Amino acid sequence: MPTAIIADDERLMRDQIRLRLSQAWPELEILGEAKNGDEAIELVDQLQPDFTFLDIRMPGKTGLQAAQEIGGKSHIVFITAYDEYAIQAFEQGAVDYILKPAEAERLRLTVVRLKARLSSAPTDMSSMLTQLAKQMGIATKPVYLQWIQASIGQQLRLIPVQEILFFRSDEKYTSVQTAGYEALIRKPVRDLAEELDPDLFWQIHRATLVNVNAIDGITRDMRGRHQVLIKGHTEKLEVSRSFIHLFKQM
Repeated sequence: MPTAIIADDERLMRDQIRLRLSQAWPELEILGEAKNGDEAIELVDQLQPDFTFLDIRMPGKTGLQAAQEIGGKSHIVFITAYDEYAIQAFEQGAVDYILKPAEAERLRLTVVRLKARLSSAPTDMSSMLTQLAKQMGIATKPVYLQWIQASIGQQLRLIPVQEILFFRSDEKYTSVQTAGYEALIRKPVRDLAEELDPDLFWQIHRATLVNVNAIDGITRDMRGRHQVLIKGHTEKLEVSRSFIHLFKQM
């Protein structure tokens, strides 16, 4: 059976779309509903629906931002009151768009288009959606790593990035230090620096990234080198000259 989720911050709109879809395509199974973009992304990852109905404007992550993160995991149908923007999205790869309020006749046309897409792979519209969001005055944010999969001995652990105090690389591995343990990954600091939120993690050395919230202060050693002090940890992290400007405001 074909499957879908519906994301709209208006409960009545979700109910209406669910009803109209059940009438136009009884075989379509609605797996879940979301009130915002963040919930929609989670549902897509968990349920892997064939189709995702996204309201363009929602609190938190908008439908456009959610579609960027969903990428090619699900066919996108936009729900919107902004006809001109939806048409642009449709032309660039979205399966279709539904104008509020959802009209039964228009939804039947949408169902025809959905059925035609079932046998094809979803389109990743990330770059187009960034430009469309700018036109609509909706800010889009880069998608940063939220979890790190690291090894502790023979065990793999999924670590939230907020819990990580710092990363430090040697020639082969990168150490992932939390308040309670150390883990190892193979990804170098230069790659992590591009994938982590720069407002949360500062690169202070070519081989070191530190969580801003874990910084207890900065000091100098006997040779005049700057070192970062870590909260609740005895480790001192050297700051290279090219990154000392980060601490001018402290």
